[in-house]
Amino acid sequence: QVQLVESGGGSVQAGGSLRLSCVASIFRHSKYCMAWFRQAPGKEREGVAVIDGDGNTIYADSVKGRFTISQGSAKNTLILQMNSLTPDDSAMYYCAADTQPLGDCFLEGDLNWYNLWGQGTQVTVSS
Repeated sequence: QVQLVESGGGSVQAGGSLRLSCVASIFRHSKYCMAWFRQAPGKEREGVAVIDGDGNTIYADSVKGRFTISQGSAKNTLILQMNSLTPDDSAMYYCAADTQPLGDCFLEGDLNWYNLWGQGTQVTVSS
């Protein structure tokens, strides 16, 4: 079945950048809701950014202006460019897909609608 695999995580200093990638084992997902979530120890899972098949995006306020979600040149890839990283960005980052969206893509609500999830990639930002 379809799988999502994240990569690009690592350890960086505050102010640095990372580029996360998510590859789906499907031909394309341009009509999907594709999102990035993150979860830090002791915190709830948080929506970071989502992009729909038309390129519309939604960002969490905490990352707006610093992160950019986009579809890679290959239609089965999802990118999260993270700039100006701070220690508060440290978390396990997951990509997720809603392959049959019934409405607008979202970052909050019943996250079970995102039916595909990757295994996560760790991002650690040091002071």
